[in-house]
Amino acid sequence: MGKGKEKIKILLVDDEKDFANTLAERINMRELSSSVALDGEEALELVSNEVPDVMVLDLRMPGIDGIEVLKRVRKTYPKVQVIVLTGKGTEQDEKEVRKLGAFEYLEKPIEVDTLVDKIRRAYSATVESSLMAGVFAEAGEFDTAKEIMDQEEKKKKKK
Repeated sequence: MGKGKEKIKILLVDDEKDFANTLAERINMRELSSSVALDGEEALELVSNEVPDVMVLDLRMPGIDGIEVLKRVRKTYPKVQVIVLTGKGTEQDEKEVRKLGAFEYLEKPIEVDTLVDKIRRAYSATVESSLMAGVFAEAGEFDTAKEIMDQEEKKKKKK
């Protein structure tokens, strides 16, 4: 049996249709699947229907631009890792997207294998942070249980 596609949900957001579709095809050839949005509005709509694990986001788009998409996605869906991939970025853009919580800032042109590697790393970071949250939650519940037991012990000693 073949390995099948990895279960990372990827959303590519770029207003250059040919670039976005070609990139999606190349990503699909590397055992990943992705969907494409051609502008910020479409991206936000797709995210609200099915939250991706990783979003690859262009900055310069008509309508809602990449910075605004990044702000909204990070605020509403903080677990989504966003990789900014732009052809016309500036140092100021890079500072801003990193401050807004982008996982990575990359410039076009980019090797597809490099991008796929970054996507996998971003996905791993998501999984790790979810696991850590689970560990802390369990530890928190344990502490609470211990506190309750300690209080019960104190009550017994007072009697």
